[in-house]
Amino acid sequence: MKVIAFNGSARRDGNTARLVRHVFAELEKEGIETELVQMAGERLRGCIACYQCWQRKDGRCAVDDDKVNEWIEKMSAADGMLLASPTYFADITSEMKALVDRAGMTARANGEMFQRKVGAAVIAVRRGGAIHAFDSLNHFFLISQMIVPGSNYWNLGVGRDIGEVDQDEEGLATMQVLGANMAWLLKKLCAQNP
Repeated sequence: MKVIAFNGSARRDGNTARLVRHVFAELEKEGIETELVQMAGERLRGCIACYQCWQRKDGRCAVDDDKVNEWIEKMSAADGMLLASPTYFADITSEMKALVDRAGMTARANGEMFQRKVGAAVIAVRRGGAIHAFDSLNHFFLISQMIVPGSNYWNLGVGRDIGEVDQDEEGLATMQVLGANMAWLLKKLCAQNP
């Protein structure tokens, strides 16, 4: 089993990545392979509404000048995915939104490629707007017919400067519970569909 995570932050290894690594620690304890994709520095654009994915049905976005098709392949191959973003103006980053739109459209055009995979959102926030960002990612999972595990609170951690999120004990505990619940769910699903 494998979980792929996408860090939509402009900061590599910042608070968002730190939160993801706390989820990963729980997954890895259960023998689940993990991979973190850092989106920082990548230039992405959103869906251009060309609908070529619906005509070609090759599992690829027609826009082929960035890493989105490589990432769609990783998403398709994984059993679960984490989408992680800092909160920008009460929402996810524009890079994460571009990935969600293009991967989502491609998946739907190609037989619901992400259907019944496990997906969870991870949000870093300085102060406010995190719930809207969390909802944005959950909307992607739900319309993609994915299964979303819960935690003991919303999947967010509070911190502004790099490393501050490590002081958010409740946020870190939430990530640990999320990782444990995601591992449990993945194992149940894999047992049902060997």
